[in-house]
Amino acid sequence: MANIGVFLERYTLTRSEEMGAVLRLGQVAQKLGHRLDILFRADMYKIPTYDALFIRALTDPLNSSYVAARLAEVQGLRVVDDPNSILVCCDKINMYRHLQAAGVPMPETLFLSEADITAQTGERLLDTLGRPVVLKAPNSSFSMYVDRVNTPEDFVRVGKRFLRRADRIVAQRFVASEFDWRVAVLGGEVLFVCQYLIPKRRWKVLTYTEGGRVIWGRVRNFDLNKVPPRLVEVAIQAAAAIGGGLYGVDLKQLGDDYVVIEVNDNPTICAGEEDLGHPEVYERLVRYLAREWG
Repeated sequence: MANIGVFLERYTLTRSEEMGAVLRLGQVAQKLGHRLDILFRADMYKIPTYDALFIRALTDPLNSSYVAARLAEVQGLRVVDDPNSILVCCDKINMYRHLQAAGVPMPETLFLSEADITAQTGERLLDTLGRPVVLKAPNSSFSMYVDRVNTPEDFVRVGKRFLRRADRIVAQRFVASEFDWRVAVLGGEVLFVCQYLIPKRRWKVLTYTEGGRVIWGRVRNFDLNKVPPRLVEVAIQAAAAIGGGLYGVDLKQLGDDYVVIEVNDNPTICAGEEDLGHPEVYERLVRYLAREWG
């Protein structure tokens, strides 16, 4: 029997679908003969008493989740997400450099410093990468601090705003689509495949209105035996460039080929969404955490 801890922060409980997935994981763990406990920040001292730790909170080197991951790793636990994956994926520049070094297909991507944020550079990038160009702050998540620019003036305005968060930003060729592919990879194997549909009159899966309302795209699930082999191949290559844990690989489709937009550690798994049509997701997660494979 394995003792598995699930580390949560209280903000994780804002969506019933997220908590539903955690509860389902606990039910499956019990059915398989394992024990699963929910741990909060105040319970962090208990981590060394467990065999594995599964983090279901925002991962960032400045968050408590990273402290929990480091503690688990030092104690020899199997931990998802592992600290190195957090460090890589929470810095988009670091993440993209890993992908580039591994030869992963991706849109043309450049890294810009403060000296590059000029109207002249913006004009040149809009000419070479096409209009619009996507700008990203390296330490962004859930589509925040990701924007499109169509003019040199917008390039300077958005670039300077993003540089308040970092000393470099990302410029990337825009790939238009009606959806993003999401391939979850666990221990080098595909866990589930779905599409995040882009809402009408939007260009991102997740956007925020000026009033603070969040607009999400719907989730469309796919049978693992019926997804294009090339999609799986590229996703596994991208995940391997980061590590051997759990990743959500976001891809755009270009004809019969695919480009990786980014690799996320700690990918979203919500009851009735990503797990729909994939009931085996929870069993595979439990068996991985219990070191029955991988």
